Amino acid sequence: MEFDSFLPLLLLVFSCSCLSVLPCQNCVEVGKSITGNQKLISSDRSFALGFFIPSNSMYTYLGIWYNITPQQTVVWVANRESPIPSNASPVFTVGGDGNLVIFDEKGELIWSSNVSSTSPEPLLTSNSTIGILLDTGNLVLRYYGESNYLWQSFQQPTDTLLRHMRFGFNKISGLRNVITSWTSNEDPRPGNFSFGIDPSEGVMRFVIWNQNDIYYRFDDGCRAYILATVWCFTVVSENDNVYLNLAYYIIFLRLRVVLNPSGQLQVMVWNKNKSNKWNVEFEAPRSKCELYAHCGPFGTCGIRSKGLCSCLHGFEPKFSTDWANEIWNGGCVRKIALGCDGGDGFFKHENMKLPDYAVSLGNMSTEECETQCIRNCSCSAYACTRNACFIWHGDLLDIGHDITNGRTLYVRVHNSEQVTNAQSGNSARRYKILIAKIFSASFAILLLISISAFIFKRKRLRRRGKMDGDSALVSSMPGGSLVGKHDMKLVQYSLQNIRDATNNFHEDNKLGEGGFGPVFKGSLPEFGDVAIKRLSRKSSQGLEEFMNELKLIANLQHKNLVSLLGCCVEGEEKILIYEYMPNCSLDKFLSDPSLKVTLGWDTRFGIIEGIAQGILYLHKYSRLKVIHRDLKVSNILLDQEMIPKISDFGMARIFGTDQTQASTKRVVGTYGYMSPEYVVYGQFSEKSDVFSFGVLLLEILTGERNSDFFTTEVCVSLLGWAWKMWKEGRMLELIDPSIRAICDSNKAARSVLVALLCVQELPTDRPTMSDIVVMLSNETTPIPEPKEPAFRSSWRHQTSSDFSINELTLTLPVPR
Repeated sequence: MEFDSFLPLLLLVFSCSCLSVLPCQNCVEVGKSITGNQKLISSDRSFALGFFIPSNSMYTYLGIWYNITPQQTVVWVANRESPIPSNASPVFTVGGDGNLVIFDEKGELIWSSNVSSTSPEPLLTSNSTIGILLDTGNLVLRYYGESNYLWQSFQQPTDTLLRHMRFGFNKISGLRNVITSWTSNEDPRPGNFSFGIDPSEGVMRFVIWNQNDIYYRFDDGCRAYILATVWCFTVVSENDNVYLNLAYYIIFLRLRVVLNPSGQLQVMVWNKNKSNKWNVEFEAPRSKCELYAHCGPFGTCGIRSKGLCSCLHGFEPKFSTDWANEIWNGGCVRKIALGCDGGDGFFKHENMKLPDYAVSLGNMSTEECETQCIRNCSCSAYACTRNACFIWHGDLLDIGHDITNGRTLYVRVHNSEQVTNAQSGNSARRYKILIAKIFSASFAILLLISISAFIFKRKRLRRRGKMDGDSALVSSMPGGSLVGKHDMKLVQYSLQNIRDATNNFHEDNKLGEGGFGPVFKGSLPEFGDVAIKRLSRKSSQGLEEFMNELKLIANLQHKNLVSLLGCCVEGEEKILIYEYMPNCSLDKFLSDPSLKVTLGWDTRFGIIEGIAQGILYLHKYSRLKVIHRDLKVSNILLDQEMIPKISDFGMARIFGTDQTQASTKRVVGTYGYMSPEYVVYGQFSEKSDVFSFGVLLLEILTGERNSDFFTTEVCVSLLGWAWKMWKEGRMLELIDPSIRAICDSNKAARSVLVALLCVQELPTDRPTMSDIVVMLSNETTPIPEPKEPAFRSSWRHQTSSDFSINELTLTLPVPR
């Protein structure tokens, strides 16, 4: 390079090196550069951009890192393939062609954003572009005064995924955009591992590659197993591009997803309150057993203790010598070839990670799915998940035993191999079963002794007049007193009375089923028609919830609370008897389009006011201050006149009259209705119920379910949609189209505002139920402007069930 052409560049470097503070802290342009220890800082001070030298390294890189954490956490590197010696003095600026560039001390181009055109003239000019570090951690290049990005770092990720970042592939060109690990913790150069979407064979899945080979496959759309945080991956298609997008509910969390140099994808959360460091909340793979196809075709990992790998029932190792030496990748072959004459059958394997390369046949029953597979000679297995049928052809690859998130897999075998799962166990398993039988027998003897002692005590109490048979008033039961001396008395029925009332729990009398168990319609001489709730033995709820509901609801009397009439505790049976609600639950109306249109405006607003009055009574006017903790549409029952009644107090908690907040390590409730402070920290209060009421209010007004809500935008929840419509001045468009024309527009708008106030992120910002009742009933009462709601982003449920849960377990959706 001649001196005359090099002189302007030297002057530019010299002028930039003299700058210690940039006038614009988050932007760079011609004449404004970054060098040495200078850095750009995003406007909210969350991220910084500048030159850094990794530990034990001799090279300098331009990177973006968190500006708010004590330890430097780099999330993006520009020149990872072109490291600069640490003793050099590189410059980051906007070049003469309008691109973001890095020059070394000799003026040589090290890195460029490389926005160009096919024409001879440059696409950009240096005086028309500017580089900006956004609050999301995204470095963008755009024209002055325009919002469209010419280039952005989010489209060229390194080893880290941040919120709002997209990466994926082009369906036409097949080009993939992936994140790639560092070579080591001290070396940002591209490592051996990468993570992204793999669309091969027409099946879209999330995969970690080791160079060009699949290293790990995320089963069923990258489900999270059990997370302390709330996050998800979603897949969105735009034109010919398919993107993977990271989203999470709790806006104030610092969360990132990193592919480390060892090939593990880790979800990391910054824990400022406790350890003041990044905590790993989830990582995969976690063991050799999870590596892709580790046991070869028809081999499964983690079922038996004899070895790491084993063959499915009806199969044997292809190379027995290799398996003896723990070389598993050869897999397994059938012991007996299939006949494909209609006589083949299926062996049921439970708690399995489903094989790779599934073919979806759409929604159908298990029987229909089996028929489809048996008709196809190349079909090796089938499975039904969420009413969808999947089949597999040829070899079954990447199978594993997964107790936490496993599914049932039916593998095709020869007719002679069709034995029950119990018959297929080995000697070790039979030994375990024998031990279990001995233990069970010992336990049964102890239980028999305990029952005998209880019966003897009960007979003695009867002789002393403490119990008067099936119609006796409940005053004492095992586990403590159910009602105090001032409590309402409940009639206790025998199990035979209940069987007679429900025709022995006949299916025709079944009204529905929840987390507690099934509910039946029955008839009792004292009350006529009643609803009988029977605790299921398989229920996640137990004696604690049963006793809690019995104690609480016996003390609560309000026209908007369901009335408890009696109970039955006999043997293992625990049964509650309620007043019968002819119109069942609000959930029934909102879920059925033909019923939803029968909910006119006056009916809906009456339901809203009734629910609000019921919650207000629980919080303020009942003898016991009660936090319900599980308010949802399925727990709002409707009587003959469509008067709402709040039900299901199994999760409720009693507060002291002057108590404002409590916490628990056992988070209970239903996803979609729980407040952020309860989901993350286990803290609950009156404001937790207020949040749930806000969700309920939006569901009644819109006719949409929060758990089922979905729009064409990425991860938009019902709460986010309501916020968007309010910000755009289109609140009335939220109202269910079936009642929009006949609704009271003033009340409807006030109701939407009240709902948005209820679902604000901070509990202190939410109104009390007293305020809510006043704002709904008095049209002259001013309503404050709401702040942005929590949980603006969401993903759809994997199932349509709406059961309460005892331990918070959130999963990721199948990619769309």
